[in-house]
Amino acid sequence: MPVCESSIPYPPDVLWLNVSPRFIALSYPLLRCLDESRHAIACWEYAQGQDEPNSLEAAVDALHQYLQTLPGPVHAIGHSTAGLIGLLYARRHPQYVKSLTLLSVGVQPALDWQAHYYTRLNVLPCSRRFVLGQMVRELFGRQQGNACRMLETILQDDLDYSPSPHSMWKVAAVEEGGCNMPLFVAGSQDDTVVTPDSIRRWESWFKPGDRLWECPGGRYFFHRFYPELLRDQLLRFWTEVELGVETTTYGSLCDRVL
Repeated sequence: MPVCESSIPYPPDVLWLNVSPRFIALSYPLLRCLDESRHAIACWEYAQGQDEPNSLEAAVDALHQYLQTLPGPVHAIGHSTAGLIGLLYARRHPQYVKSLTLLSVGVQPALDWQAHYYTRLNVLPCSRRFVLGQMVRELFGRQQGNACRMLETILQDDLDYSPSPHSMWKVAAVEEGGCNMPLFVAGSQDDTVVTPDSIRRWESWFKPGDRLWECPGGRYFFHRFYPELLRDQLLRFWTEVELGVETTTYGSLCDRVL
């Protein structure tokens, strides 16, 4: 079911999309940084019930119900599957989205950490717990003891409650391509799930006004570890959108190494 949370008494102009209840804590550092800006920020959350079929369509429809209540379009931002939901929504209802930001979403937008997890689970003669441990190391780096177990639990909850299109039976794909509104795509230079090559390949779909940025580290959850760097890039991008600037930056060296 969808939930929208906001600490502001007026409509937001930036909307953080979240479709994994346990992942929201990893976004707090960035949200706190953005909260210090002049932008009004709200968080829209969607949780997939265990007794409900996985459905991207249901999440897109729920998001539309909320955005229809706002007086104007928003700067939408989402990480991983939430970014995929944002992209599908922006393609369908462009009039409600001022700009779209995708974090750790590759040029094949459905290929997320769950796709890697199910692929490994199907080809390796290992338990789910072992594969989850592998994914913790790949997503967060080597962890010890309680930290590793806590992260395994977070990933397991994401498997249970996010509207992912993937399962043991298939790894889904979504049509490649961008959207009509200004697009900001960001990833990490050390991410082995959504690789730098997968991020750079977005350039073939870019139009004037779109922007690509690579974080120097942080892996799949780079926004958790480098919130200030990402905030600066986002504020610059949103300012350009508001001013109607259409100078495309195709992952320039200065942007990638900041």
